[in-house]
Amino acid sequence: MADFTETLTEKHIAMIERQPVFFVATAAPDARINLSPKGYDAFRVLAPDRVAWLDLAGSGNETNAHLLADGRITIMLCNFERPALILRIYGRGKPVLPADDGWNELSQHFTLFPGTRQIFDIAVESVQTSCGWGVPFMEYERERYTLLKAHSNVDEEKWVGKRQAHPGSIDGLPTSKTDRYIEGTMPAPEK
Repeated sequence: MADFTETLTEKHIAMIERQPVFFVATAAPDARINLSPKGYDAFRVLAPDRVAWLDLAGSGNETNAHLLADGRITIMLCNFERPALILRIYGRGKPVLPADDGWNELSQHFTLFPGTRQIFDIAVESVQTSCGWGVPFMEYERERYTLLKAHSNVDEEKWVGKRQAHPGSIDGLPTSKTDRYIEGTMPAPEK
């Protein structure tokens, strides 16, 4: 049975802090629904009614485009250990880029990684938990550092140029353009 709350509780926050992966879903009128898995130490609970995550440049920028067009977002976390639990955060979000007001306040909550593109700032509207009894047990092994390695030791001007030249979302929606490369820190390479 699903339970709803208006904000995150201490129990929700404790569950979120233990998860190595989360999923993000967004949509915009007349566009595909985007659903993406996210890893790294990139998710933060800023308050019971506010969360954020650090976004790295990757294959596209659908979340940015959808939030600019519509604003709605759902974040899902699954507890792959005991107790079984699925937690969904429903809210409205906005991208905050390094040149934007609010970047300095938000970025202080994260360790910046190479290739950091933006931070998504989410106002929580409601939280749903459900049993998760159909979700398998899974064991976390380690992070995959391939994306971070790809962003390390790059030419800053070329990196920014590539991000600014991206035509938008896969459905042609406009995206905010990154104006600078974030060096960040590089974790130990995967073996």
